[in-house]
This record gives sequence, structure tokens and C-alpha cells, in this order.
Amino acid sequence: MAATPSLSAADLAHIDGQLAATDRLLDRNYPGDDGSRQPVHTVYVPADRFSPSFAADWGAEALATVAAKGGFGKLADLLGQDAGLAEAVSTRVAAKLASEPIEDLRLDFEDGFGDRGDDAEDTAAVAAASAVAAAAAAGTAPPFIGIRFKCFEAATRARGLRTLDLFVSGLAAAGELPEGLILTLPKVTTVAQVQAMDFAVSRLETVHSLPAGRLRFEVQVETPQLILGPDGTSPVAQLPHAVPGRISGLHYGTYDYSASLQIAAEYQSMEHPVADFAKEVMQLAVAGTGIRLSDGSTNIIPVGDNVENAWQLHGRLVRRSLERGYYQGWDLHPAQLPSRFAATYAFYREGLPAAAARLRNYVERTEGGVMDEPATARALAAFVLRGVQCGAVGADEVLAGTGVDISHLTALAHPRLAASTS
Repeated sequence: MAATPSLSAADLAHIDGQLAATDRLLDRNYPGDDGSRQPVHTVYVPADRFSPSFAADWGAEALATVAAKGGFGKLADLLGQDAGLAEAVSTRVAAKLASEPIEDLRLDFEDGFGDRGDDAEDTAAVAAASAVAAAAAAGTAPPFIGIRFKCFEAATRARGLRTLDLFVSGLAAAGELPEGLILTLPKVTTVAQVQAMDFAVSRLETVHSLPAGRLRFEVQVETPQLILGPDGTSPVAQLPHAVPGRISGLHYGTYDYSASLQIAAEYQSMEHPVADFAKEVMQLAVAGTGIRLSDGSTNIIPVGDNVENAWQLHGRLVRRSLERGYYQGWDLHPAQLPSRFAATYAFYREGLPAAAARLRNYVERTEGGVMDEPATARALAAFVLRGVQCGAVGADEVLAGTGVDISHLTALAHPRLAASTS
């Protein structure tokens, strides 16, 4: 007996009409993650301290610190890694620090630069553009690089915009913009400030004949006003929809945010309850939008007699962020790089066997102890893919464990992207 539906073509057309706006919203505002690499950290440095050898210099200093403090075995012990895990992690971290010690670098014209007067900042902005262009051309720049300029509050707005203009204009004059160029807007309090930033970069794109949308930017979540606005709504949740496709990431600012809530300095931390609340709101605000998230920093630096304690703290905080879905954070000193990569690599390597087995069962439709749905399979694939992208896991290990290659793994993690490119 043939199936005979009761709803007519007119009924279905009516429903399509009712949901047309929803379809447009989902397509435009919730494209999902694009599958590209996300750096595991962002390093902030005063803008005038950057040189084409900066990343390599930090890597050498990080390696020297590890050697002076007992080697990678000692670091692994401090982070609680067993012998087998420690060997796999240490080899990879040593190679990482020698070849790509900084994944994302931000030349800072805000707190790290201060107010040195317009002439000094103009000179530094022009020099920064020249140095970044030279490093990119020489292949010594990190994969992601850019500036943080001063915020759009009245007192610093003109200065921030001028630095942004000089830097972008200098890069454009030098030739192709670095592929991983990132711009950071700090201390945002309102949606209007982000809309103003959208206007500014749109004008720069027009002036320099850049493709529309080429200049994306990060928003730093450092003020309580962005989490809860004066009307009781959450401005941060409105940002993705106020300037669709323009924001690349939300970065939590540990100390500005905590201080704004009157948290005593001793207790300001990435793991304070006020930090967790803000970051949970951020997660909800960008879910499905493709906007990435970054945790903040710890100002407990591994120097002097405090190296071991600081490494333990940093490693624990990095792991905590990863477990909560924050795959990026800030680093402030070369000696934080070993604990950043050691904790990150351990996270992915420890989780690989179970994730790979579940993915293989899902792909091969084999019954196991866990019955995973497509959404969970996407999360498993995305986890493994992040491990590959940051260097924690090899493509050969993925193939051996899951039975799929990287292109198939990417399609599993980002099926909407795969469908759009097929």
C-alpha cells in the first residue's frame, strides 16, 4: 500500500514560508566552525619588542629554562604524566619549541605599551607593520599574528583607531597581508563599540582594495557590562548577530574582568567562580556561530625559585580550560611555553585511544559499550583533529586508531563544511 501523506503541497509551502526567516538566520548567523586551525595560545608582547627573530628567541629561552630546571622529564613529573605519556609528550614539545614555539602573537599597543605620546606610538605602529611584513616574508612570523590597539572608550578611541589604521595601511603597502592576520579590540562594553570596529575595518578594506570581510577581529571580554547589560540582556550574545562573520574570537580577560567585580588581587584567577560564569555565558553566546573562544592568562610566571610551582599551576589551568571547551589561552612569558604545550599535548594524547576507538566503531557501525550519535561523533572527530593540528598527535596515529585519514576526519568533524565544498 502506497504511503499517502495528509499534508498538501500548499501546506508544506506555507510552513516553508513561515520558516524562511529562521532558515536565513541559521545559514547566515550559525555557520558552525570552519574547520581551520585554532592556535592553542596567544602570546602578548609590547609592540616595540617584536623583531623577526622574536618567536625563535622565545623558543630558545623556553628550552633553556627546561634544561636548567631538570629537563622535560622533570616537567612531566610536575604535571603528573606517567613514563609512557611523558616520553611521547616531551619529544613533541621539544620539537615544537624548536620549530614553532609561538602559534599566535599579538603586538600590544594597549596595556603592554601604555601612553607614550602620539609621536612615539605612530612610530611604533609603522615599525610594527614593517617588522611583521618582514617576518612574514622571511617565514619567521608565527602562523597567526597581529596587534591589540587601545579600546574604543572616549579617552583612547582616536589613538586606538589611528594605530589600527597605521598598522593595517603599512601592511597593505608592503604587499599581501599575512594570511593569519588577527586584530584585537580590547575592553569592549557595548555592541555599538563592535559595530564601530566593523565600520572601521570595512573602510580600511575599501581604501586598500581588500576583499570584503578580509579584516576580521577578536573581541576581548574584560568588562561585566558585556556579560550583563543595563537592560538585563547579554550584549556579548548579541555580538555575533550585530556583525555576522566579522568576529573571529572572544578572549576572556582574567584580571580586568575580576578587578571590575571587586575581586581582591590575591584571588583573581582563571578559575574564580566569576570567571567561570563569564566564560560559560561566552560559550553560549557563540555556540554554532563559528566564533572561537580563548581563556585568559595567569600572572604567576615561572621565574627564579618559583619555576616548578608556576609550571604546576599553569599546567593545571591549561588542562582545566581544555576540559571545559576552551582550547586557547594567553601566555605572557617564554617559560610558560613548556607547560602550555606539555599540558595541551598530554590532554590530546591521553584522550586519543578512547576517542579513536569510538570513532572507528561509529564509522564501521560496530556495536560497542557506547552508542554514539552523529553529534557526539562530530565532537570526537573535532577533538582528534585539534590534536593533529597542534602537533600532539600524528596523522599516522589517527589512521591506525580510527581507520580514517585526515580528510575523512575533517569531514566527520565538520560535515556542513564538507557538504558545501563537495
